[in-house]
Amino acid sequence: MITNSDFEIYPIIAPSALPLKSINFYLVKREEALTLIDAGMNDETCWYALQRTLKENALSIGDITDIWLTHHHGDHVGLVNKITALHPVPIYAHPKAAPRLKRDSDFLKMRIEFYKQLYLEMGCGDLGDKQIAYLFNAVDHNKDQKLNGDIIEITEKHLFDFDVIEFPGHAPDQIAFMDQKGRRLLSGDLLIEHISSNALIEPDDDGNRMLTLVDHIDSLQRCLALQVDLLLPGHGNIIEQPSRLIEKRLKGIERKSQKILSMIESGITSGNELAKAFYRQKYVSQFPLVMSEIIGHLDYLEYQGKVTKKIIGKVVHYEAM
Repeated sequence: MITNSDFEIYPIIAPSALPLKSINFYLVKREEALTLIDAGMNDETCWYALQRTLKENALSIGDITDIWLTHHHGDHVGLVNKITALHPVPIYAHPKAAPRLKRDSDFLKMRIEFYKQLYLEMGCGDLGDKQIAYLFNAVDHNKDQKLNGDIIEITEKHLFDFDVIEFPGHAPDQIAFMDQKGRRLLSGDLLIEHISSNALIEPDDDGNRMLTLVDHIDSLQRCLALQVDLLLPGHGNIIEQPSRLIEKRLKGIERKSQKILSMIESGITSGNELAKAFYRQKYVSQFPLVMSEIIGHLDYLEYQGKVTKKIIGKVVHYEAM
């Protein structure tokens, strides 16, 4: 339990396989309220961890008054439907989360077309086609993951006792909840102690590519400026005095970008070829994550004015400036 004079925070830590290490979500007990921040995976491990934490603190599912989501990913929203089926409560999330959480069909179709064009431009060939087929199948296969109940869009900068801070990059809808008095930040997947958080490539509402790594860097820099004392992440250990780790992550991004720039200077010019050369075996086993990482760095290098690009056939090629 983490406490101050105004409210208590009960971490819910569900063990998970590597690389995540654990799935973390949190109960916040305020006067006359019990908020669940994130909702883990939809599995027995997370459900047991929630029930155990409630019981250890003389609480029950029926005491939960609302659910706040840091972002839409499945390991952060998994138990929402199970909880609300037993005990209907309001669900709060960023406006950009709504079409993803509700699995809006028009949005999902647009998203697939976005990736289809993206993988074509990056020269991904058969693996790109395979991933698109997977996304098509997932629309039907995952339709039961649609969140039931209404989503209240968080549009203000404050929610009860917390400041609401937008931290896009890992997800376009990622937000964090800051307890200014205790200098504590419930931060989703902005920062994880044992692994780097991926800035996942996503389309905006109009189908245009977001500069997710640029956004992620900005989010880390703004988090650094907050001078947080305690950061409560979505995975792994709770982080005391996270400033040094943030600086480490920022330096790591710069090192990786410089390595990719050097590879471009050596004559490897397409996103797909860069991904193969940089990640080797992981290129096949973690294709969407690998491509997202490489494309993010290419966008960052272009944003910095370090590379330019030209289209040969249908494939984008990069050149160092």
